[in-house]
Amino acid sequence: MPKMKTHRGAAKRLRVTASGKVKRFRAYKSHLLSSKTPKRKRRLRHPALVDTTDRRRVARLLPYEA
Repeated sequence: MPKMKTHRGAAKRLRVTASGKVKRFRAYKSHLLSSKTPKRKRRLRHPALVDTTDRRRVARLLPYEA
């Protein structure tokens, strides 16, 4: 069976932590920032974890990571 290909778009956006969870960056931080509160923009700086319900989908995109 041939090797599976990693989804390059997902590989650039997601990282797997040491404990096996998947880290992602938050959306809505690229433009139209003047209407967003400073508190909201600060929160968007920090990465979040991919929900457990999406773990199988992400594992399919990143076969050698997750």
